[in-house]
Amino acid sequence: MSVYFRSLLPGLLVAALLGAAALWIADLPWVQRTLHWSALLIVILLGMAWKSLAPIPAAAGPGIRMAQRPVLRWAVAGLGFRLGLVELWKIGAPALGVVILSTFAALAFGWWVARRLGVSEKLGLLLGVGGAICGASAIVAADTVVQAERRDAALALGIITLLGTIGIFVYPLLHHVLGSSDFVYGVWDGASLHEMAQVVAAGFSVSEEAARVATVVKLARIALLAPVVFYLAWMLRRRHQAVGQAAVAPVPWFLVLFLVFAMVNSAGVLPKPWLDLVRRGDLWLLCVGMAGVGLQTGFSDLREAGLRPIAAGVLQWVFLATLSFLLARWLCR
Repeated sequence: MSVYFRSLLPGLLVAALLGAAALWIADLPWVQRTLHWSALLIVILLGMAWKSLAPIPAAAGPGIRMAQRPVLRWAVAGLGFRLGLVELWKIGAPALGVVILSTFAALAFGWWVARRLGVSEKLGLLLGVGGAICGASAIVAADTVVQAERRDAALALGIITLLGTIGIFVYPLLHHVLGSSDFVYGVWDGASLHEMAQVVAAGFSVSEEAARVATVVKLARIALLAPVVFYLAWMLRRRHQAVGQAAVAPVPWFLVLFLVFAMVNSAGVLPKPWLDLVRRGDLWLLCVGMAGVGLQTGFSDLREAGLRPIAAGVLQWVFLATLSFLLARWLCR
């Protein structure tokens, strides 16, 4: 067993146990009848409670990061087994306009409001991309060209992750208040929440249909990351500022796998018992990945950010959520 693999074991084991615990809690009759909480929401709460109340062992760090990124992306790709290609087309066509209009409007608004609030340029650029497209992964990709100070990148990551985590709780509540259909809610969720993990968790908190719709919409939104990062590189070079090499794939690999798995599901080659087993296993993988997210998100992280960057992130999110909801109600009825 290699040294690298051994370094991953403690954190992966912690995330796997939290994921299993969340599945067990979610299946309890009282939780199903009274709370109606999904396993993904429960595992986020378990991870955040641990992070906020006790230090995470240093030895668990590499495995937790592995759960938060590669494991979670494989799990998101596995959501394709819940979707057929006909349904994919029906979801994607009306929602594409919502995604394009709301994402680019939110990107422009986010950069503008950050300047108005006096947020430093590079931090404002990172916040805008993270809030408009896909959270932490967008910030990391954008930072390859922006080359911000380490503190700026860390602040942007913390603010965007925490805001999106709050959305996991707020969005299902707003769904009941606003009275939208599960389809419209899924489009809104996928078009306005920050991270894929948060989108999936907020979707499953309403229904499986909402989660399926939200996943497809979010994948369409993630596809906009590459052109935005390349635009950033062009813009900064035009201003004669130092830029790095854009380290972002034109098409994310997990989006390709999602489509492949959707084709396999549509072809009907897997017997129903196998398909049910694959879907249950994928739900557990989602819980493992979400445990990684929760274990790296503490409420105390906001204290380090300061009010202006937080205000910029909140205002951009409110703008994006409002615009995408109105567009979804209009275009996806």
